[in-house]
Amino acid sequence: MRLKTSLLILLALQLFCFSISYAQTDNLGRKDKLYTSSGFGFTFPLGETSDYFKPKFSTTIGLNIGLGDGGLFLYPKVDLHAYKYDQQMLEPGQTTLFRSGRSTTYLLNMALGYRKFHGNFAYYGFLGGGGGFLLVPRINLENGNTEATQSNKTVGMGILETGIGIEYSLNKVSLFLESSFMHGFQKIQDRRFQSVPISIGIKPNLSSIINGKN
Repeated sequence: MRLKTSLLILLALQLFCFSISYAQTDNLGRKDKLYTSSGFGFTFPLGETSDYFKPKFSTTIGLNIGLGDGGLFLYPKVDLHAYKYDQQMLEPGQTTLFRSGRSTTYLLNMALGYRKFHGNFAYYGFLGGGGGFLLVPRINLENGNTEATQSNKTVGMGILETGIGIEYSLNKVSLFLESSFMHGFQKIQDRRFQSVPISIGIKPNLSSIINGKN
């Protein structure tokens, strides 16, 4: 399992480095420096994470902030990923496992990316990290197990993320498809947290809108 994880991280890093080394002198880029990013899709658990998480509809919001006249950009974003949750281990004080619940992530990541332009198309890679928390549901039995209440356990999580994407520019807005690999540094249910978010969405060109460009 560790070897598989290492290979996945290495592959993602190689793709990121390739996107930078592939830059050519004809990469004119775009002069606009600020885009918002709104995407939706599904986040797929990897390895032992799939023991307790299953993919559900997820969203992400962020910014692309251009650096200089090349393709470098900052990529802050918030991941609001949702999962179906199946508890695998009883915690202290529990007598019943929680099944088919819903877990949500609130993760803030900051990444450095590079974008390569080809006409209306752009290809990019990014690498960064951050953290936040996950809400994990649990069931509590009371009054001699005759009453059940649901509560959420908050799990703090540090994240390393690397990914790639493609954009198609429609002047003041770009369509995008993006995928990444996320590795968490905190275990859930005594198992690692790793996932692959895949999302599609739009990136409105705020620079063009603010400056009144056509």
